[in-house]
Amino acid sequence: MTTTISDTETRGDGQASDRHSVQTSDKGTTLRHTDDQSIREATICVVGLGYVGLPLAVGFAQSNYRVIGYDIDESTVEQLQAGVDTTGDLSDDSIQDGEISYTTSASQISEADYIIIAVPTPIDEDNQPDLSYIESAATTVGSKMNPGSTVILESTVYPGSTRDVLVPALEDASDLTAGEDFFVGYSPERATPGDEEHGLADVVKVVSGQNKKVLNDVATLYESVVDAGVHRAPSIEVAEACKVVENTQRDLNIAFVNELSMALERLDVDGQAVLEAAGTKWNFHDYRPGLVGGHCIPVDPYFFTYRSAQEGFEPELMQTSRKVNESVPDHVAELTIKALNECHKTLRESRVLVLGLSYKPGVGDIRSSKVEAVIDTLQEYEIDIEGFDPFVDDETIQEQFGIEAQERLSFEGVDAIMLATPHEEFEQLDLEAVSTELADDPALIDVTGALEEDAAAEAGFVYRRL
Repeated sequence: MTTTISDTETRGDGQASDRHSVQTSDKGTTLRHTDDQSIREATICVVGLGYVGLPLAVGFAQSNYRVIGYDIDESTVEQLQAGVDTTGDLSDDSIQDGEISYTTSASQISEADYIIIAVPTPIDEDNQPDLSYIESAATTVGSKMNPGSTVILESTVYPGSTRDVLVPALEDASDLTAGEDFFVGYSPERATPGDEEHGLADVVKVVSGQNKKVLNDVATLYESVVDAGVHRAPSIEVAEACKVVENTQRDLNIAFVNELSMALERLDVDGQAVLEAAGTKWNFHDYRPGLVGGHCIPVDPYFFTYRSAQEGFEPELMQTSRKVNESVPDHVAELTIKALNECHKTLRESRVLVLGLSYKPGVGDIRSSKVEAVIDTLQEYEIDIEGFDPFVDDETIQEQFGIEAQERLSFEGVDAIMLATPHEEFEQLDLEAVSTELADDPALIDVTGALEEDAAAEAGFVYRRL
């Protein structure tokens, strides 16, 4: 049985209960934190300490909250306890900044007033959303949380997932009722790895709750750590949808310029020059062709198309955009083969050095890099591939890509250079000096057009880009 004292009711001592509510259940009585002062005194548990969860945990700790960081990965937790930033986006000093503790003990979840779940939501081999991590995390949280707790999901999901997946798992594990014994909100993550200008505090946070009271509570919590402010979504489903729509829009726009670059190449028209010319119009949106990797843009559209198809509507434009962007690695491989042929190279005797293997500049994450697909295609032609990335260790490169990793950057005897991920470290390459180390008649495949074509031609390269 559960009884609730609302904001305007009177407590047993005859005093008005201003902006607080009390829940009484079989598990005990817990004060519901709803005023600003009470929220500042709350304990927060972040479940999942990856590139989303760890910055959240650190951000709340730096804002003087007591924070518990929970993860099932013992290695991750051990490193964090030792003061090592496991994401590379923060700093070792910040890991221990404030009242924060890291643990693999689920029992500590019971100490939290707010529990934020930030676990992965990948897609499977059939491009279907995999919400098993959410179900597992919810089962763990539900078995440990106390009445009065608020659970906030940050993982990327399709609309309706909080209601249909998270809440039932929490209720089953806790034997409590959402909206009565505990409360639920959703706030989509907007983390941008490697981008120092758009951290947790700098980007407007979309928040939502199962009712107005929870929405205001969740908004107040995030307002205390997000300088850019919050946007109150009218429903959890709106907040869930906005996350996948943000990245689906980018996928659509990138697909357009990728397809455009392929079409203009066949017309023998400089695609980059076309985009620069079109960009002089005030309302033209500046997108550039490239490999579409990462954990968001190539993944989030599948969440939307999956849920939409369940309701009988196939979003064809979104699906086509995914097909276009997934075809780009093969096109980059084709550009490389054509460049080697133009240089009169025998493919099976050619050496190609790939510069940059992570999914985007400035980060070392290679787990969802589309460079791997380019390499796989080139290896089908028995081309010898070597790789170098200043952000990725050699052993990881060898294991992930199945190629030789250069410990120190060397161009000696290389037939072609592929600048796949334009880290800042590569932008100042002296192409004249580099060309003296290469084999005769070298090729340069500058995937994103980061280098000057004229400089490459003057240095004797056969130059190709998207």
